[in-house]
Amino acid sequence: MIGCHLGRLFQVTVAGGSYQEGLSIILQGIPPGISLTEKEIYADLLLRKPGADELSSPRKEPDLPVIYSGLNVEDTIQDAGNKNHTNGTPLTILIPNLDRHFIHIKQYQDTNRTPRPGHASYATFKKYGPDDDAIGAGFFSGRYTATIVGAGYVAKKILKKCGIDVFSFVREAAGVRCSEKNLAAIKKYTDSYKQMRRDYDPFYQTVYEQGMVTMDMRYLEKMKIFAEIEKTIDDIRAGAPEMKREIILEKYGVHPVINCPNIEEADAMVKACNRVSAQGDSSGGIIEVIAAGLPAGLGEPVFNKLDGELGRMLGIGAVKGVEVGAGFKVKDMTGSECNDEMSAENGRVIFDSNNAGGITGGVSTGQPLVVRLAIKPTPTIDRKQHTIDKYTLENRELEAITRRDPTIVSRIWPVAENYTSLVLLDMLMIYYGYSKLRDMK
Repeated sequence: MIGCHLGRLFQVTVAGGSYQEGLSIILQGIPPGISLTEKEIYADLLLRKPGADELSSPRKEPDLPVIYSGLNVEDTIQDAGNKNHTNGTPLTILIPNLDRHFIHIKQYQDTNRTPRPGHASYATFKKYGPDDDAIGAGFFSGRYTATIVGAGYVAKKILKKCGIDVFSFVREAAGVRCSEKNLAAIKKYTDSYKQMRRDYDPFYQTVYEQGMVTMDMRYLEKMKIFAEIEKTIDDIRAGAPEMKREIILEKYGVHPVINCPNIEEADAMVKACNRVSAQGDSSGGIIEVIAAGLPAGLGEPVFNKLDGELGRMLGIGAVKGVEVGAGFKVKDMTGSECNDEMSAENGRVIFDSNNAGGITGGVSTGQPLVVRLAIKPTPTIDRKQHTIDKYTLENRELEAITRRDPTIVSRIWPVAENYTSLVLLDMLMIYYGYSKLRDMK
């Protein structure tokens, strides 16, 4: 299978499947000297993982990562202080599948002859034949997006050191749209939401805060503990603190379920999603990603324009559209309405608007980058649908019985945030190289 690789100077290769042994990430191009732990990677993975709330699939994968290569396991000389620092070699991260039981595999076996409408199962069968990894949709399951989150966290951390913040939120769900807010308020809200999720995640608290797994342990020691965690997933989940709305609102100022920076509108989103789900159906929405602090000049002409590279996020499962800035609204604007006029103040360029979303000519302008993704409804629904037997081409009726998400929107925002970080870091490294050579001439 090709197509599982991204980047030029900062490269990521991913592999695995929904019901294989797990998922893997290989990152190349990471500079040496970046401190990195499994705990901080998991802090982003827990934002995407299933089973966390009423809007996600009941699958109980903890998504615990293991850094397998690319870090110094000890100080390179006594008291050097570079233990757990990247050393410039490829960084490998493994994410074992721990909630993989035969009862669920059997459900897929019983229904895999009849492709789910809206899902990849028919197209992948035609592409790969009877050996297609169809258990849980294999690499075409939303499960693979954990690799994007894990890889993107590393990129996002490096971008942060360069003064660039990347954050994301749910702009719309089930037809309910979040009203406009300034970037500082959105950033503050998303940071608080992430902190709340860490504080209430039972695996973050049990596995990492209580030291069940530490960076001092060897790989086989961690696997032994993971084998025990696999047997006690329900017990660990049962130990999670009760998420009381009033306490969360008072302490964090965020909604307990969905990352939308307006509490009333978040409530309306959840109600709308649940109303659709109660009818056996699913809903979609819009994710918005923002990057603040980008220098002007990121992006390469023609085939590697920055907005074109961000358009690769159509590769995220369930994403059916990517727009930058005003996006499709530009079709209804005049040139004078669409253009972002500029002026100079105290040696800085000031723009009157940001309809371009921080990109013109495929190159960043220095304004905040604004990207939105249109997310389709979950294709697996609890309604009868007509389909076919993919082996005999006879007409069949399908009623999905597998585990499913009422909506994918509430889990895709961290994927979009971290995918954007992968693209931006690769572009930033190219930009730094080009700028250095330009200045040396």
